[in-house]
Amino acid sequence: MFEPVNGKFEMPVLPYGMADLAPALSQETMLFHFGKHLQTYVNNLNAALPGSAFEGKSLEEIVKTSEGGVFNNAGQILNHAMYFLQFKAPTMSNVPTGEIAKLIERDFGSFEKFQEDFQTKGAGLFGSGWVWLSALDTGKLVITQEGNAQNPITKGLKPLLTFDVWEHAYYIDYRNRRPDYLKSLWSIVNWDVVNERLG
Repeated sequence: MFEPVNGKFEMPVLPYGMADLAPALSQETMLFHFGKHLQTYVNNLNAALPGSAFEGKSLEEIVKTSEGGVFNNAGQILNHAMYFLQFKAPTMSNVPTGEIAKLIERDFGSFEKFQEDFQTKGAGLFGSGWVWLSALDTGKLVITQEGNAQNPITKGLKPLLTFDVWEHAYYIDYRNRRPDYLKSLWSIVNWDVVNERLG
């Protein structure tokens, strides 16, 4: 979905059903957040592309080189696609495996310390935005806060995992309890996807 098809971007195909992420994310949240919010960003970007300098470019290229409304919509499509495609049905004990587990241990000391830092950064981001786990070109893992539609690729980082902290991502299920929402997402992270992004 990161490349246009016949000149247009399409919605990502989810590897799970709309109700499969409950109780972390309810079906109602998915229908609004994925089905309405993301669809609007896709529609807006597709409407802005014909005749522009960004026509035919990949989503990543657009995010790296655009500004204004084109950037906002492209950035939100990329961010939301990475967010929704990194999940799976919840499991009781869901911890990293493979290479990402080793790197988290190396750079944060433990998975628990990483979770604490990630949740603190997510809860502490003022306003709307995203908290990201990314890799520097040296391979070191870092946690960044990105406002609004920003994505770590604009800073030369490789994005691996993200939690959306826009209010629309959690208000139906958690009201204003952003920390509870952030904590709940660990049960649905698909660490195989994170490892693929690291690859």
